[in-house]
Parts: sequence; structure tokens; C-alpha cells
Amino acid sequence: MTISGIVNLDKPAGKTSFDMVAAIRRLSGERRVGHAGTLDPDATGVLPICLGQGTRLVEFLLTGKKEYRAAIEFGVITDTYDAAGNIVDRRDISSLTLGMIDNAVASFLGTVEQLPPRYSAIKHKGQPLYRWARAGIEVPIKTRKVEFSRLEVLEWQSPVLTIEVECSSGTYIRSLAYDLGMNLGCGAHLKNLIRLRSGPFRIEDSVSISQVEDAFTRGNWGGVIQPIDAAISHLPAVTVDDENAGKITNGRIVMLEGEEDVIGSWQRAYSRDGRLIALLRYDEDQAMWHPKKVFAPSVVS
Repeated sequence: MTISGIVNLDKPAGKTSFDMVAAIRRLSGERRVGHAGTLDPDATGVLPICLGQGTRLVEFLLTGKKEYRAAIEFGVITDTYDAAGNIVDRRDISSLTLGMIDNAVASFLGTVEQLPPRYSAIKHKGQPLYRWARAGIEVPIKTRKVEFSRLEVLEWQSPVLTIEVECSSGTYIRSLAYDLGMNLGCGAHLKNLIRLRSGPFRIEDSVSISQVEDAFTRGNWGGVIQPIDAAISHLPAVTVDDENAGKITNGRIVMLEGEEDVIGSWQRAYSRDGRLIALLRYDEDQAMWHPKKVFAPSVVS
């Protein structure tokens, strides 16, 4: 039996996402542990940590929307686009007004082309960009399409702007800060970042690493690990009879009535005792459901 589930962790500042994975691997004794979306070391907030069979659902979390609260400091540009980097330029912001900022922020709403930071984990020729940057080697960086569905200005205390952001996966808030500064002509960098939501996981429901450590020490770790289907709660669900449950667990396709309107989509399949047994995908040609991910029983499922 494995420990399978998801920890909605509130990552502390000064720790890498890998540090948190290593800590939970050590505490749980579970070998298969991974995170669903890197947070920079100085950033805090929601970092879903998947254990056991939960690691098979990382792809669904990676593609989910994210929400952040960001503090952006204008007038100072750094090489990493955040406060951890070296200052490369200082500019005057005496003429900067909230009205100018509001207009600049609004221009980023919707789908835009974003250039990731040179100091990022995106790979070029098999190596992350930050290694090329640290070596002083310029490499081509491709823009990517990202979507900002909400950009809300919360506070302007010159030189720092506080905003909340709802965006698509793969968005760099550091790049947003840099691009806002360039748009306004005064430069900017990301001063502070909190991830408020990652897919279905929200900061108000998160737990600290000390809470996780205490739970494992006391042996009541079930209270800090959510079941794996928490990652896919947005998908439709079906409860199957024993015959179809047997077919699904053996990887065989099944026919389910009344589901023709979900062609090409995913569906959660549960046994009659309420256990998640698989993720199914509909095949239009065969008019059948294919078990794409079958889950074995585990301590938390």
C-alpha cells in the first residue's frame, strides 16, 4: 500500500519547490513525490505536492488557472526581474500616476505574447535558461501566449503597486512586472509574490510545512493529505457497476449510457463503494470509454 494524495502546501519564503518535495518525501516515506508548478524560492503560497498515485495527476494541475498577489516596485530593474537579482538600472518615477498604472495594467488583459525571464527553468538545448544566463551566454528565448483573465489593482504606495492576478498556466509574474515597467517607461521588478490559488487548491485551505511535519510525527497525517481526486474535481464523474468496474481495473474499454455529449473529454470513474478507480476518455469511433489512468488501492486515494 502506498500513500497517495495531495498536500495543499503553503510554501514558505527562502525554500525551493524541490526543498518542499524532499521534505515531504522524507516525512512520508513515499518515494513518488512531486510538485505541480514551481514557485520561485522567495515566493510563498499554494504549492500542490502530489504523493504516490497523485503524481499521475500533475498534468491536470499544471494546466489549471493560477491566482497571485504581487507587489511590483517601479523605478528599479533587475536582471532576474525580481528582488533576488542584481540591479541593472534605476529610473525616475516622479511623474508616475495611478491613472497611468491603471491604463498600463488594463492593456495586459486577455491573451498576450510574453517573453519569459532569462533566469527561468525553461530549457534551451537541454539546459535551463538560468544556467546560460549565469554563464553570461545569450541564447534565443521564444515568446509564449499567456492569458490574464483578471488584473486587479489593490494598492498604490509609490513606488510599490500591489495587484491580484488570475492567469493561465505557464505565466511568469516576474515578466508581467518587467513588462509593466517597460510599458510605463520607468522599469519595474517583482518585489514580492504570493500564489493564492493553483487549480482547485486555495491558500485559505493550505497547510504549512510545520503542520505537515507535526501531522506525520503524531501519525495523523491523513488530515493534511487530500485524496487524489481533489486534483480533478472539475471533471464529470460516474459510478459504475461491479462488472464495468472489473473491466476498467483490467484496462478494458466499457460502454456507458447517456454520455455521448462528452466526446473527447475525461471522466472520473468510481466503484460502488466510492473509490476512484480510473480516469476514462471517450472514443467517438468506438463509442466506448477507455481507461487511460487506472488507480490501485492506497492508504489515501
